[in-house]
Amino acid sequence: MDNDELLLLTETFRKAMTGSSGPELDAALVELGWTEMLAEIPEIAVPMVFRLLGETGAHASVINDVIGAYIPLPFAGGSWVVWHRKSIATGATLDFELPLEVVGSCSGTPLPTATLAAAQRAIGWWLVGTSRTMLSLAREHALSRTQFGKPVAGFQAIRHKLAETYVAIEGAEATLQVADDELGSILAKAAAGQAALTAAKHCQQILGGIGFTEEHDLQRHIKRAHVLDGLFGSARELTREAGAIIRKQGFAPRLVDL
Repeated sequence: MDNDELLLLTETFRKAMTGSSGPELDAALVELGWTEMLAEIPEIAVPMVFRLLGETGAHASVINDVIGAYIPLPFAGGSWVVWHRKSIATGATLDFELPLEVVGSCSGTPLPTATLAAAQRAIGWWLVGTSRTMLSLAREHALSRTQFGKPVAGFQAIRHKLAETYVAIEGAEATLQVADDELGSILAKAAAGQAALTAAKHCQQILGGIGFTEEHDLQRHIKRAHVLDGLFGSARELTREAGAIIRKQGFAPRLVDL
């Protein structure tokens, strides 16, 4: 697939996500060939679809497709959640938009290492997408809001927050692009989660009071970032897990040749 074809495909999927969400979007993605793409070109389909979910603020139960089963998923703090295919009652308190149900425990077989790694990378791409949208919202606000006769984007403190967020996002995306094993996927998901939390904190501060209102799009992305960070291990938990793996191995493997 060349760049022009990928761009056209991306815009087609973006249009679908802009116009729908939830079960309706699930059906639209199937119509667009998501299932076939996941089977044939997952290295293209997964980053594209999950990143677009983050950028548009839409949601779909496509993580179940990546796992290949409809089962409880590990969440931060030893919890387990089920990502339903259909909308559920307001008991899904993790995110009022997502059909996530917290379940008490999981007695089934743990996910195979390769499946868990693929799921972590997929959610990592979702986190990167929502982080980029938060950064874009903050940047637009900083450029349009003026104090003392000039845009607040010119103030050093604002510029530092925007730059720190940008660097965190770029680092997370670079890590996701090279992750192809257990440790790489753990580090990529941790980096993406930390980037999203950094974006949520800095962008909230840049937008100030307006960013706290439910009417502003930032709040949706902040809530989504916190929920997705916890899915398949939070940034803090995965950092500790990666450290334990490195201690056990006795060395830190080179993840990419520079």
